[in-house]
Amino acid sequence: MATQKFCLALDLMDDAQLMQKYKAHHQKVWPEIIESIKVSGIEVLEIYCVGNRMFMIVEADEDFSFEKKSAMDANNPKVQEWEDLMWKFQQALPWAKPGEKWMLMEKIFEL
Repeated sequence: MATQKFCLALDLMDDAQLMQKYKAHHQKVWPEIIESIKVSGIEVLEIYCVGNRMFMIVEADEDFSFEKKSAMDANNPKVQEWEDLMWKFQQALPWAKPGEKWMLMEKIFEL
């Protein structure tokens, strides 16, 4: 089965205390959130942070799509609760459209 790889970016609020709280939440992600990620077809999900910029690397099965994941998330109250909580720590990238959070990055090099 082929694996798809996606890289996304998002900023945290530029506040040391908020960044620490955000990182603490990710040390104990709710089990319902983990389950929703796995059910969507995501096999590996990593988040990295430098300063207040975050990068997410997603490896998913061949059936995964962001559209399908968004539809599943929209119908999952626990995911909506988590997203609302996380948005208290996050801020859109400067070039994001209204309502846009994690933005897909363009691959520009591979060795």
